[in-house]
This record gives sequence, C-alpha cells and structure tokens, in this order.
Amino acid sequence: MGRTVVELFYDVVSPYSWLGFEVLCRYQHVWNIDLRLRPAFLAGIMQATGNKPPGMLPKRGEYMLKDIKRMAKYYQVPLQTPRNYMQHVISTSSLGAMRFITAVGMTQPHYLEPLSREFWISFWSQHEDISQTETMLAIAKQAGLSSELAQKVLEMISSPEVKNRLRETTEEAIKYGVFGMPAVVTHVNGEPQLFFGSDRVELLGSIIGEKWMGPVPPVPSPKM
Repeated sequence: MGRTVVELFYDVVSPYSWLGFEVLCRYQHVWNIDLRLRPAFLAGIMQATGNKPPGMLPKRGEYMLKDIKRMAKYYQVPLQTPRNYMQHVISTSSLGAMRFITAVGMTQPHYLEPLSREFWISFWSQHEDISQTETMLAIAKQAGLSSELAQKVLEMISSPEVKNRLRETTEEAIKYGVFGMPAVVTHVNGEPQLFFGSDRVELLGSIIGEKWMGPVPPVPSPKM
C-alpha cells in the first residue's frame, strides 16, 4: 500500500506552524506518510480570506501568549514569545524569508526541513529580524548551506520563478479552503481533507488509520 500524502502549508511568521511542523516531521518517521512541506505566504492568505491575526483581539492575544508557552512545553519546541509579541509579528514581513525557503525547496529540497526550522528558531527563539539579508544568510549557514549556495539562493528570491512558485502555492492553499496556518491537507478516497492548527495531528491520524502517540512519538528502531 502506498504512503498517504500529507501536505503542510506553513509560514515561519506563524508560531503554531512551527509546532505543527515539528510534530509532523517526527511522525513522518513513524506513520506511513509522505510529508510534503509547502511554504506559503500567510499574509496573502489572510488578505484573500478576510482573516485577521488572532492577536488583533486583545483578549485573544493575551490568551495566545499563555497558550503558546504551554504548547511549546508540551510539544518540546524551543519557542519563546517576546513581550512585544504582536509588534514583533506585525513589524516583520515574512515575504523575503518565504521566498528564500521556496527557492531552497525548488533547488535543494533536502535542505527544506532544516532551513525552515532555523528560520523559526531565528524568529521565535532569538527574536531576530528575518527580513534582513544578513539574517537570512546566517540562517542558511546554520541549516548547513555553504555560503556560496546561500548567496545563489538569495539572488533567486527576486526571480519570477520563485515569486510565481510562492504565489501558486499560496493560491493552491486558498483553493483547498485554507484561511490560516498551519494547514494540513491529505487526500482520503480521492477527496482533499483540510485540518487547521497544530493540535489536529491526532485527528489526522484517526482519519488516515494511524495511531497518535503524543507530540514526541518513539521512533521505531531500524530493522536489521
């Protein structure tokens, strides 16, 4: 039986996307799934669907700060929300970062997972400005890209190919009904099933016939 394709649409500006990303990256070694990372642009999705960041509602923003802290501990992800959480998010455009990640996905896909992770660490653990060129190059180095390769990727982010790919992925997400992130899409009996939020992996498992074993599942030992 073939592996179930599971697509994860994400943007590194979204803290919940990081949680969902880490859990699915762990489960790709446990479940019979083919995890496909789909970097997209959250602001474009928000604009197209009329959605607004949850922190724009003060009471919800207060709750989110506490919720993210609890979730980060439970999911064992080193996410640290800054005091000026909303300012940090609103004042940073993730467009350049998501184009950089998209370019790596197009040319060096084996770096896509570590690079995405390093962008989240930079933005959500170290509270750096990921829209800056120097920051992007430092992140790429942390993810294992050579300085020569990182420079090539940086030059690609203004190319029509990369801009179009990110736009197309974002539009594809919108067609699936995505309105926020993380968004997971899997196909069951030929029908796309959309799951919103990092806390829906358990439900995803039940629909594709896989067992949920908590946020940090034991990795099966390799067969001899």
